[in-house]
Amino acid sequence: MSMQKPRLDRLVWELDWNLLRTFVVIAEAKGITRAADRLKLKQPSVSNALKRLEDSVGRRLVDRDATRFELTDLGKLLYEQSIEVFGTISRLPALVRDTREEVTGHVTISVASHVVSPLFDDALAQFHQAHPRASIAIQVAQSVEVTRQVRERRASFGLCLVNQRDAALDYSVVYREFFGFFCGPRHRLFGRRGLTLTDLEEETSVSFQTDHVSDALRPVALLRTEAKLDSNVIGISSNLEEVRRMIVAGLGFGPLPLHVARRDVADGLLWRLPPYAAAPAIDVYLLVNPTRAMNRAEKALLGTLKGLIEATPFSARTYAD
Repeated sequence: MSMQKPRLDRLVWELDWNLLRTFVVIAEAKGITRAADRLKLKQPSVSNALKRLEDSVGRRLVDRDATRFELTDLGKLLYEQSIEVFGTISRLPALVRDTREEVTGHVTISVASHVVSPLFDDALAQFHQAHPRASIAIQVAQSVEVTRQVRERRASFGLCLVNQRDAALDYSVVYREFFGFFCGPRHRLFGRRGLTLTDLEEETSVSFQTDHVSDALRPVALLRTEAKLDSNVIGISSNLEEVRRMIVAGLGFGPLPLHVARRDVADGLLWRLPPYAAAPAIDVYLLVNPTRAMNRAEKALLGTLKGLIEATPFSARTYAD
């Protein structure tokens, strides 16, 4: 492809932002045809937009043929930067509107379904009492998606499990929880005492999608592996409520946070299985993107949550049962 060398000092001012938007859709759709469908445009228009953007930057952004579609290194970099740009731009209307003395802004929180914490609940309650006209949206996602939304500035902040830290984000431990194995009333081990891990070896089980040695629930996965409980996993979900549903329905035993399962155990819906000691410990983190421009509502809620974390001893943020 023959391309004119761009004038890099004028690139930012001459670049068509619509081309960036089209490129983001192309990258996420992994193809011109699918991108055209999403944008409700004709395929030649999308192809032309990609060519114009490549002409603007002076290099290829996509390597593609009839069977292959792959972003170049520059294409990957431009996609990542474009996502951040649009994340910032999408905040402008809210920031412009948020000029009154009364806090009326909107807060978007991305959380993993595992997040069950009185401390977080208290932060929401205090925030609403202080700023009743501010609005909140809580989005439930897998921990890796929570991290991505915070990294791309699509969420005000996030609460999730962490396997590998993103250098662009700030992390604070909100609380520590411990996981145990449980079964439901239909399970043959329900109500039985004095069990050992050996009793679970032939039983079917359910678990979380993050229950892998390379993922956020690594301690749980290691326990499974050491106890030889990996072979009969017949149900998985990224959502805590759905894992609980499968356990109660009798599909198999599965892991749940001890403090979350406490009420169901008392109500006779769940039964604790071994191991009863040395339960796997998992930390739940608060994730913040320090480069995200926040409105006053976001700053207020984040400040309330951080204040509660700092004021609460870690022992009181450790949920053992």
